[in-house]
Amino acid sequence: MSGLAMDSDGPHTAVLEKIRAGCLKRGPSGIKSIQRTFKIYDDSGNKQLEKCELRKGLADYGLTISETEVDSLLDYFDKDHSGSLSFDEFLQMLRPPMSDSRIKLINAAFDKLDKSGDGVITPADMKGIYNARKHPKYLNGQWEEKQVFEDFLKTFEPDESQRDGKVTREEFLAYYSGVSASIDQDCYFDLMMRNSWKL
Repeated sequence: MSGLAMDSDGPHTAVLEKIRAGCLKRGPSGIKSIQRTFKIYDDSGNKQLEKCELRKGLADYGLTISETEVDSLLDYFDKDHSGSLSFDEFLQMLRPPMSDSRIKLINAAFDKLDKSGDGVITPADMKGIYNARKHPKYLNGQWEEKQVFEDFLKTFEPDESQRDGKVTREEFLAYYSGVSASIDQDCYFDLMMRNSWKL
């Protein structure tokens, strides 16, 4: 499968694999939730993490990474020698590689769901696409349609403290990269996406 190009000979590769495995143990939302953890440590909002922030974020996420391992990541990602790394680039590398056909399907599903075309999926976008009326809690009268949509969107925003009820393309891709990692063959992934979203 193709993904972002990465030098597979450097020491950073083994560290990325260790972090990726830790994320995927948490299920499809694992990489998405580590993204939320990193955002908490990005006090300046510049989407950069310094060495101490990276180590603390990984530790808070439950991953023990040595100083040498963190150094290997910084050596690879810190192209401008600023002492920090871009967590967007880091997260892209962290995602399990996906074939172009899988990425295309995920983007097609997102585009279908983003009815307003504003780059985020909201409960309002879900109407007419995701059938809330078949949800057990709607059927038994416990929830209204809006609550079903909101609950569904939580799938893509596992960290309750950071949840805003809006799912970006990045969040959608991060979730489905976790799903993709558990499906070996492209044909099965294709079938799952087409059936789920009637593509």
